[in-house]
Amino acid sequence: MTDRPASWRMPTPKQMEKLAAEAARKPAPSSAPPDAPLPAEYWESVLKDPRADETGAERRQRRLCEIQRHVLRVSCRRCERIVEIQTADAVRLYGRNAAWKDVAQRLLDNTCQQRTGRHEEDGCWPAFEAP
Repeated sequence: MTDRPASWRMPTPKQMEKLAAEAARKPAPSSAPPDAPLPAEYWESVLKDPRADETGAERRQRRLCEIQRHVLRVSCRRCERIVEIQTADAVRLYGRNAAWKDVAQRLLDNTCQQRTGRHEEDGCWPAFEAP
């Protein structure tokens, strides 16, 4: 134990005034209950987002000629390795009509660092970034 008085842990009156002033400046948390419905503006903005039109499966099935991004990226869920390729290079190597999921799997094939020895389990598990 120490011989310090308990008052050493208390803020000074000046510090307490400063803390009270900061708390008064901060905006109050939303008064809406957590289970209240979200405003219509929120849902409109969500539905107007271009990413709302596609699911992950549809994105993976896209052909290389349909993808507008300059760089394509895929990562492995097991070994966390990331592979990037320019869209132009992917088109040159695999063709304009190649599916993005097939190209991504080829890029990751036989290079996973997590080996089990079982053929069914070896290999990378692709995680696709939104093209």
